[in-house]
Amino acid sequence: MEQLLIKSDNLVRRTPMGFRRQALPVINWSIRLLGIKGARGTGKTTLLLQRLRELGLPANQAAYFSLDDLYFTNHELAPTLEQFYRQGGEYIFLDEVHKYPGWAREIKNLYDFYPQLNIAFTGSSIIDLAREEVDLSRRALLHELPGLSYREYLIFNEYFQAPALTLGDILNPKASWRDSLPADFRPLEQFRNYLAYGYYPFSKEDKDGYHMRLQQLIRQVVEYDMAELQGFDPRNARKLLQLLFVLSANVPYKPNLTKLAQEADIHRNTVLNYLIYLEQARLIRLVQVPGAGLGLLRKPEKVYLNNTNLAYALHSAEPNVGNLRETFFLSQLQPLHHISAPPNGDFLIDDQWTIEIGGAGKTFAQIAAQSNAFVVRDALEYPIGNILPLWVFGMLY
Repeated sequence: MEQLLIKSDNLVRRTPMGFRRQALPVINWSIRLLGIKGARGTGKTTLLLQRLRELGLPANQAAYFSLDDLYFTNHELAPTLEQFYRQGGEYIFLDEVHKYPGWAREIKNLYDFYPQLNIAFTGSSIIDLAREEVDLSRRALLHELPGLSYREYLIFNEYFQAPALTLGDILNPKASWRDSLPADFRPLEQFRNYLAYGYYPFSKEDKDGYHMRLQQLIRQVVEYDMAELQGFDPRNARKLLQLLFVLSANVPYKPNLTKLAQEADIHRNTVLNYLIYLEQARLIRLVQVPGAGLGLLRKPEKVYLNNTNLAYALHSAEPNVGNLRETFFLSQLQPLHHISAPPNGDFLIDDQWTIEIGGAGKTFAQIAAQSNAFVVRDALEYPIGNILPLWVFGMLY
């Protein structure tokens, strides 16, 4: 275990503290059992290491262990943490828990037997605590970390510094949210860059190789992470990649399951399951009609890619601008609000506000009969009555 503590100490010392995700101050770190899940590349590991550095404790009291470490191929987690606890351990941060078989049972036992040990863990977005061998949902508080919002991207790249807005701020025509922004802020200056490169924090490391790295990330998710999903046969990973490619060429897609099955060479009876697998892996987003119950196995009304960066990674041609607009809006709203697909308009937020999205010529014609309706336009800097700029929905977190 000494080598694990040395690795932990080295990682913590090298962790930058300049940019911190919006989630960091929101998470209640005093909870004894805390889980953070999310898609690959969204910054879960950095989040843990920043919190660990913030504690300022020596490695024998607060440490980071990755369960993807070769150490855990021939050492069990529970005895390792029991030893850590006996030597003065108080806080343990466990990364990539889904890579360790039986992780839920061992964490549950550690939580029950060592009431002074604080455990935080991260795992893939596919984790469902209620479906693990041991149900941790009554013990653990689980957060999900999305990719960078447009606001976070601007802060991360040192273009901008301002607090997050609320949806109420944005939709209230009398709200003075513009006053909270820097006077010299040009909201559209970096918007196109964000659509292509801004959702995953690692874009800053290698912009030229970013989309190739995203392609590799997609393969890793489908070929390795999704093997953990109940009911998924890893031998079908290739078909799942083919389905994702078909979807990416057509989004926003109103699915015809028979046609989709033919194009992706998948049996029609399994297409819906595959769509749900891709959503759980945070590669696509499914939007239902208003009033559709959560968790029901039903055909979605529309299918989108999870974020606009994936549209650039999956195709060499410039993505359709209408697709980018709607995908951006959905990716910024869905982490915080319930979004559905109404009969009139593009989106319905929290069953209250109807949104129609378009370019400079978009009017209220399609949503004229709707109350609480807004037109959202690309390439608009600031609101004009009930016409709102698209970019501002990237300021919610």
